[in-house]
This record gives sequence, structure tokens and C-alpha cells, in this order.
Amino acid sequence: MSIEATSTPLTHLFEPFAFAKGVELRNRIVMAPMTTWSGNRDGTVSHQELAYYRRRSKGAGMIITGCTHVTENGIGFQNEFAAHSDCFIPSLRHLAESAKSGGGKAILQIFHAGNKAVPELIADGDLVSASQVKASPGPFNSGERAPRALSGRDIADMIEAFGLATRRAIEAGFDGIELHGAHGFLIQNFLSPRYNRRQDSWGGSLENRMRFPLALVEEVNRVIDRHANQPFLVGYRLSPEESDPGGLRMEETLALADRLADSRVDYLHVSLSNLLEDQPGHASDGVLTVEQFIERVNGRIPVMAAGGLRTPEQASRALDLGLLLIAVGKGLVMNADWVSLAEQGRQDRIRTEMPRDELRRIGIPDNLRKVIAAKNGWFPIKDDGVSA
Repeated sequence: MSIEATSTPLTHLFEPFAFAKGVELRNRIVMAPMTTWSGNRDGTVSHQELAYYRRRSKGAGMIITGCTHVTENGIGFQNEFAAHSDCFIPSLRHLAESAKSGGGKAILQIFHAGNKAVPELIADGDLVSASQVKASPGPFNSGERAPRALSGRDIADMIEAFGLATRRAIEAGFDGIELHGAHGFLIQNFLSPRYNRRQDSWGGSLENRMRFPLALVEEVNRVIDRHANQPFLVGYRLSPEESDPGGLRMEETLALADRLADSRVDYLHVSLSNLLEDQPGHASDGVLTVEQFIERVNGRIPVMAAGGLRTPEQASRALDLGLLLIAVGKGLVMNADWVSLAEQGRQDRIRTEMPRDELRRIGIPDNLRKVIAAKNGWFPIKDDGVSA
């Protein structure tokens, strides 16, 4: 059931947290991974993007970057910074330094966009996925082109590419990586019965469909064991369900969460639309989606979740559900000092809407400002008639 607003003390937001590996966070607040569309044309991180992270790094216990593609044909967004070659290590090092400049830990989110990659940005138009199934139409991929199904050799190469990106993250000075297995990108393509129609050992049964994400976990840990000289985290982000007919369903995702909790994953990151209200598509018992993940994992690894948490009071209620960490997205975009305002008890100063004329002043990169300006959910109703 949805959680009614209450007057909740915020002190537990600012309690320190330690992962099993010994990596310590100063509080339970994580900056959620958000694409900024602000990289340079050559795939390096731009000065505007570095300034954006530096400005928001001052309070959160951990910063998770927007996603970066591990192969050239994995790009999911215009002006996305890259991690598919060693030539990007200096750029990634600048990003790690900016994200860590405020005293928190920095996590590089790595992914491949799969059948949702942007065809116009891919060399030779080589769109790939688990199977030859088109993506559902979206803002960056119309879904008109069917991807090429990865061969067995391609899958082995892809797994290696995730490992190589992990090594680059280590060398760049990050404190961990997050495997982006959510939002219908490649990792989820393999898990989904709609998008994985393979007849080999990588498809068919749920056990086979889980094989690719679990192989990635094994590979990135192999690389960490070989290259990291201090504790280095592995996170996994997932989406509970797909709305498409025949798509991924909650019980299948819970089964993966169960396996991940017994693997070498340091935290599970559940991506939701509204953390405090979302329920599984066919639920009738009133149990929240996030509560089902907390129950299934049962304390084996920390569960973190993101989804519509704009105020400290909402974040506090999310922790009360049993989460150990909470991820704040738009709240930190609109309020670079969200954490300090919450800690000082100045919640009334935290914006939940952003007037258009404020975007430049708060250090939003030019390209991100253009994207925000085109979307609902950011602006007051009185601001150009756009509904919040």
C-alpha cells in the first residue's frame, strides 16, 4: 500500500553505512544515476558535466554516475560519455575525481543499450541484442529496426567488454561499478522472455536467461580480484517488470534478485517510478514492489531503491520500509545542496519544482537543460503552463 505522509525524524538518513567489504559511507543518501546528455563529441566527459558532479558531491554518501557504454555499439543516448577503450581512462579519472571531491564514494555505472541503442550513433548501424526482436518505440530509438542477435562468440566478447570497462574504472579511481541491468537495455534483454527468444544455453528457461547477467557478475569480480588493490564495489540495478505483452514479470526478477544476493554483488539497486507507491502489475495484496525485493533478499546484501524521492521526508519513509540506502535523483538535480539542507533541518528550502529561469544558475549542463525543458515533471503549473 502507499505510505501516507507523516512527520518522520530524519536522523537515520545521516547514519553512516558500511558494506561487507569495508567500504564506508558517511550517510545513507546516494545520488541516483542519471544521464546528462552532456559528454563531448569524442566520448570524453565534458567540463560542464564535471562541474555538475562536483557541485552535487558535497553531501551524498555515494555518487553513481550516469551510464557509460562498454562497446562502441552500446551507446544509448546522445552525447553519452564512453568507457569502451583505454583512451577514455584519463576522462574517466576526471569524472571520478569530481564525483569524489565532496568526500563521498564514486560508482561508475556501466552498460550496453542493447536493442534500445541509438542506431544513428552506431558504427555501421550494428544494432545488437539477445535476439532479433525490436525494442518498443522510445524517445531515442523508434523501434523500427530489428537488432542482430549476438552469436555465442559475441556474447563472450561482450562479457569481456564489461570486464575491461571495470578495469578502466579501477584505474580511473572509482570505488566501484554498477551493472545497469534495468530499463530494457542489453542485460535486461537477456533476462526478458519477450526479448530473449534464443534456443541455446543463453535463452529459453529462466535459468538460461539469467545466465548472462550472472556471467557479468562473475567476470567483473574476476577483474576486480586481479586489478583492484583496495575494496571495490559491485552493484546491480534492475527494473521489476516490463509493460510489454509477454515481457519480464515480477517473479522472474525476484528470482534473479535471489541469485544476485548469493553471488558476489555488494548491493541491489531497484529502479522504480514511485518507490512509496509502486505495486507489481498483477498484485492484489497491497504489498509494495520494493517490499517484495527487501523480503526476497532477506538481509543477504543491502537493497537500495530509487523512484520519486524528492524530499528528505519521503527518503526517510523509504528507509523505514527496510531499505539500507536510498537513491535521490531529481531532488539532487534541482537542489545541489539537498543533503546539507536536509541535515540542517531546512527542508522548506528544498525545491520539488524547478522554474525554467533557474536551470542555468544551479549548474545544469546545457544539453541537460534542453532535455529538462522538453519534459513534464520539473516545472510549476504556472511556469509556461507545463504541469508538474
